[in-house]
Amino acid sequence: MAFEKMIKNAFEESDNDCRLGDSIEEILEIQEYIKNAKKIYVPNKNGIKVEVLNEVFKEYGLPEVKILQINTNTADTSRIPALAKAYMALDQSDADLIIARGRLGIPGSGSLLVFIDNKGRILTAGTSPSHAIHKRPLKEAVYNEACEALEKIGFKKEG
Repeated sequence: MAFEKMIKNAFEESDNDCRLGDSIEEILEIQEYIKNAKKIYVPNKNGIKVEVLNEVFKEYGLPEVKILQINTNTADTSRIPALAKAYMALDQSDADLIIARGRLGIPGSGSLLVFIDNKGRILTAGTSPSHAIHKRPLKEAVYNEACEALEKIGFKKEG
């Protein structure tokens, strides 16, 4: 089943009151979308997140991600800053896939690492508690969030 057809079918099932939850075919379509993405961008100032994401993607046999150097500071004024960063990147690029990380919600709410497709639809995400709680280095937090996001949709580390 093609990605867009899968999404349309799920919407129709919901509309017809016969949706019974996610299917393995739907999860496989999301995996294929990520595997086949040619332009994967991470909005970031310094490249640390990109470095970590490339490490994770290599472990899962996925394509390389690239930095999209844009200023995302204004995203912190939104209700879901991580998602706002993702949409800013989508609006300023020709990406197939955007991976953005930022605050989950209000200050103190923790972090969200979100994967969106080229139409702004959320594919998966990983979260962390506030840094004041977990006290892990940024690299470790991003690594764990990325693994969580990928494993949530059935990816497994290679080897």
